Amino acid sequence: MYGKSYSACLYGVDGVIVEVEVDITNGLPQTAIIGLPDSAIREATDRVKAALKNCGFRFPNRRVTINLAPADLRKEGSSLDLAIALGILLTDGQLALPEDRRFVAVGELSLDGSLRPVPGVLAMADCARRQGFDAILTSPANADEAGLVDGLDVYALPNLRLLVPDRQREELASGKEKRYAFDEAGLRHDRGRIGAVSAPALPDFEDYADVLGQEQAKRALTIAAAGMHNILLSGPPGTGKTMLIKRLPGIMTDLTETEALEATKILSAAGRLNSARQGLVRRRPFRSPHHTISPSGLAGGGSVPRPGEVSLAHRGVLFLDELPEFSRGALEVLRQPLEDRTVTISRARAAFTFPAHFMLACSMNPCPCGGGRGENGQSACSCSPLAVARYRGRISGPLFDRIDMQVEVPQPAPKELLRSGAASADLHRQVRAASELQQERYRSLSIRCNSELGGALLRKYAAPGKEARMLLDTAIGALGLSMRSRDRILKLALTIADLEGSPEIRTEHVAEALQYRQMDRRMNE
Repeated sequence: MYGKSYSACLYGVDGVIVEVEVDITNGLPQTAIIGLPDSAIREATDRVKAALKNCGFRFPNRRVTINLAPADLRKEGSSLDLAIALGILLTDGQLALPEDRRFVAVGELSLDGSLRPVPGVLAMADCARRQGFDAILTSPANADEAGLVDGLDVYALPNLRLLVPDRQREELASGKEKRYAFDEAGLRHDRGRIGAVSAPALPDFEDYADVLGQEQAKRALTIAAAGMHNILLSGPPGTGKTMLIKRLPGIMTDLTETEALEATKILSAAGRLNSARQGLVRRRPFRSPHHTISPSGLAGGGSVPRPGEVSLAHRGVLFLDELPEFSRGALEVLRQPLEDRTVTISRARAAFTFPAHFMLACSMNPCPCGGGRGENGQSACSCSPLAVARYRGRISGPLFDRIDMQVEVPQPAPKELLRSGAASADLHRQVRAASELQQERYRSLSIRCNSELGGALLRKYAAPGKEARMLLDTAIGALGLSMRSRDRILKLALTIADLEGSPEIRTEHVAEALQYRQMDRRMNE
């Protein structure tokens, strides 16, 4: 006898549909799973056998062969348990699914037949919908997550025992040869009210009004948020660098529908989606790893690669506090995702590509001792030029070149401490207006913000006027900046023009963009 069910597993952060083919023939009792299963799937045989028997079903006392197709794709995890159990029941004639529905079954079985949740159900459900399936059967703990995908009916199964109604279960336990109908009405999951998940990054009360002075830094961060530009704040300890960056998500726009689905799928695949009852994540992620993080923790990795911090920060902010304290190896892995907006991890079995489109925000001291002020208000730095050069040399030139804005944050003057300055609500309105201009400009393209421009698109949308171009070319020669820096200055100038509502890049926009690259020469001294 031959039967088939469908399931899904994770491949990186994407879902992949797996056909579970079951063949039951006469012969010595034996169960074999083929199709490149990992150890967790090979152990599914014992879990499924115990679960079926403890729920009153029969496990065939014959030779059972289970094939997981496509056979050349390595399957990992325990998400196939439920589909294997269903495939055996369907093939053995103990259960019938509705013929007018295409089901995907995802879940891990316990020995008593109850279903445990698995990570990545959102990605699997999205893949099932795109491939024409109209229903998913999973554990109640994953049902809300699967319900985030429109056009897919969700059935929550607490226990295998509930696959059939109570009145039919008694007949099944009596040993009668009969096929029982799937309890469709009893297992349908009520999606309930789907709202928006509150941002886990920052409490609502953190506001730029709390930061006294530092109006230039606030202006720079507003530009960075409007165009998703990478930014570095440099200054002595206690000047408010960390406070400024931690309030950055509060002025950024919310995720679009497509971005929200991308970000939520990554959290789901990483097992970090705490609650799906309120809907997709709407606030931009904010990740702040400790400086002791390894390259694998930052970019992703492991024997079974999982998303790292650069992917968890997708469509949001990756904050690296005290940038030179991070290991050189960890910082260098940022070079590819900053350019390609993806990170590729190759293993002997496969190569995985994770999305990593994030805004890099960093802070650092000007020297090892911090360079604070002494009693007379002058610099109290006691570091030798060699120590300063060694400290700054922890950041490679190619990585530093990929940071669009480098802003010095000095100690504020006493008179600046008497006023709070701009609040987050005011800055958010500016960022939202600039973002709307960019969305309208790029509505027919695959990009969403100015920082994504490149090549012909950069020349088309970020072409400065004659005087502005002359100023830019003169400054590039005087400061010794690279061509990559030139492109990034043009993107910055375009964002500044958007904040002012200007239809063209003028000289003052280029001049302001240039002042955010003044540390280039100093870092190379």
